[in-house]
Amino acid sequence: MRGRQLGYAVIDVETTGLRPSWHDRVIEVAVVLLDPLGRITGEWCTLVNPERDLGAQGIHGIRAADVRHAPSFKDVAASLIEMLRGRVPVAHNLRFDAGFLEYEFARADMPIPALGPSGVCTMTEALRFLPAAPRTLAGCCAVADVPLDDHHNALADAHAATDLLRHYLALAHPDSPWAASLKAAAELTWPTASCSTAAPVRRGVSAERDGHFLARILDRMPRGTGTVQADPYLALLDQVLLDHHIAATEADLLIALAAQLDLSRAEATSLHREYLSGLAAAAKADGVVTVEERQELDSVAVLLGLALTAVEEALAAAAPRRHLAATGGFRLQSGDLVVFTGEMDDGREAWEERARRAGLIAHPNVTKRVRLLVAADPDTMSGKARKARAYGIPIVTPGAFARMIAEPTLSS
Repeated sequence: MRGRQLGYAVIDVETTGLRPSWHDRVIEVAVVLLDPLGRITGEWCTLVNPERDLGAQGIHGIRAADVRHAPSFKDVAASLIEMLRGRVPVAHNLRFDAGFLEYEFARADMPIPALGPSGVCTMTEALRFLPAAPRTLAGCCAVADVPLDDHHNALADAHAATDLLRHYLALAHPDSPWAASLKAAAELTWPTASCSTAAPVRRGVSAERDGHFLARILDRMPRGTGTVQADPYLALLDQVLLDHHIAATEADLLIALAAQLDLSRAEATSLHREYLSGLAAAAKADGVVTVEERQELDSVAVLLGLALTAVEEALAAAAPRRHLAATGGFRLQSGDLVVFTGEMDDGREAWEERARRAGLIAHPNVTKRVRLLVAADPDTMSGKARKARAYGIPIVTPGAFARMIAEPTLSS
């Protein structure tokens, strides 16, 4: 590795926030490698699991369902060192990206040389090469006629910064504007790190790997007694479906419980039908199934891997409900403690105020007394979410919470 041709390493990171000093973390990192003449020789990108919430997901678009499959920064630090070793670090706003990388390497007990002194910032260099351009990456790319697709995707932004660097090199040709930086980077001393075996993980991995949770429940031989432990599974199912969404972490809980109860896939499917029958009976109890109730039944059927014909069958049968879990029995009561986590539309304070107006108590931390956690991303890895899962506290989206407090069933 050390005998290779040196050059540039264009980097981009996506983060949970703006400052490492605020405990923000790297959640995606990309590197594009170039030789001294600006020819691309390789690229690398991975999501990074920060073991906390993901911050402004509306900006970077990274989902916790994907990040939970990703390696930690420490797991990929050795790979990054080998890509950065001897190369000139380049980024658009290098101070930002370098600051986060230096913080993450230090946190992983692998401090690296300061990246700024030998680095190239395509934002700063725009003063020389694109004097009329705005300083943003999008602005510089527009003036330089460089494509910028999928902004705030680390690899896309790294490629855009790469094209800016190549544009600058072309404008400076035949001079080499960063010959001194190439020499300085080659002389830096980097830490020795053992080879990393962690595989990069890209966005969308959850859809590729997870699939429908029912298909991930093992087929097992029929049990000798013929008994099925329905109540624990139906109770968990009821909790999971509070927000009409099955998060990846919730799917894992259902699969784990099915394994613990020794449920086969066929038995789980049967319990799903029973759960749907309970909902259908509740909807039909007043003699009228509203459009909203039918939409809910259809949505639940899809979530449970059932055909929509199962809804028709359940409504036609309208069997009495055997299990409390299948009645949608969770109800918030006046005075219940509710906790919020993640960056939400309108801000967390607005949601806490909605909770107070509904007679609930917005609590700062998760304890065993908390009834509900409202999370911007239900797969969040925040400390609050980890505690809620450990205590069996339901986690719902803000939209689901809004529906819950709008219902007249919130009791006092």
